[in-house]
Amino acid sequence: MAWIAIGTNQGNSKALYKRAVANIANHPRMLGLVACSSVYRTEPVGMVPQPWFLNGVVVVKTKYGPKSLLKTLHTIERAFGRNRRQEKRWGPRKLDLDLLFYGQRVVSTKSIKIPHPYLHLRRFVLTPLAEVSPQLIHPIIGKTVDMLLQDVDDAARVEHLLF
Repeated sequence: MAWIAIGTNQGNSKALYKRAVANIANHPRMLGLVACSSVYRTEPVGMVPQPWFLNGVVVVKTKYGPKSLLKTLHTIERAFGRNRRQEKRWGPRKLDLDLLFYGQRVVSTKSIKIPHPYLHLRRFVLTPLAEVSPQLIHPIIGKTVDMLLQDVDDAARVEHLLF
């Protein structure tokens, strides 16, 4: 299984978020959507002035290996209008898809890092992740997602949305 974070703060974010989940779930190499968190309205990270994000997490079964899955996620982002070369770090995003975990694998190359290297520092990732997989253990840190959320030193606001 793979855990994927979804974020958007440009255009019609609600519609983009729903389309992104459907696109991931219905991708031909995905074997099924295992879980989908609630959607959260989250304060942006960094110093770039921008709208708040909609964030959440999906869990999928997939035929892809980690590198192929990440490449597919980047292809989906581009289909939604994201151009990584032209954007500012921590700036606005039409769609941001991050591969958080791939089972309990640890992968560290120039092109891919699993688990995601910053997930344990971000409340906007840990909150929806804890909703779908609270007892998932971070294979490097050795703590559950619930424990990471309790320990996170991130004051950014995360608000549960109903839609």
